[in-house]
Amino acid sequence: MKKFSRKFRSISSEDNLKNFIQESSAHVTQTTLYGYIKTRIGSRYAIMFEDSTFVDSINIAKWNIYMSALSDCTLYTYSFLIDQKNFKENNAELVFNSIIEKEKENGLELKLFQESKLNFNQKIKKINFNKFYQEDPFKDSCNALYKWAPIAEELKILDKEIVLNSMKLKWNLIENEFKDLTKNLKSI
Repeated sequence: MKKFSRKFRSISSEDNLKNFIQESSAHVTQTTLYGYIKTRIGSRYAIMFEDSTFVDSINIAKWNIYMSALSDCTLYTYSFLIDQKNFKENNAELVFNSIIEKEKENGLELKLFQESKLNFNQKIKKINFNKFYQEDPFKDSCNALYKWAPIAEELKILDKEIVLNSMKLKWNLIENEFKDLTKNLKSI
């Protein structure tokens, strides 16, 4: 985490913010998904990556969790900036759409792209940007990890609290990092 956080010295532009959202979301998605899979599979972890069906299921999970993480992180950052830094311009939708548009080049399928865009547009209409960052803003991505992880359902039921908390703790680190990176921010 220290290596990741050192990459950002401060957030002083919308491009910095977009990079922070994208990289934070990818980091949390990858560390929690692959960590959960490795914990559950144990010593057979490396062998499982030779199974094409399993690899396909990981890719489906990865993209779905990542889209949810991007949504949550985008809304969190803008909510925080609007409430705590008195930002007047809300470019959350523009930033989110820009990130996922670029992700199509990295393998994001058109169907998930369209669903993610629609879900974000619906979500943005319902939230209060002055409060969202204080109201369990990463709930959807935590639930996405639980839903999409390619783990047997009977094991997931046993793991639910641990899985949700592991991702929530990763997001807590991101929240603290974001607050630190924006402590001197006046505007973007």
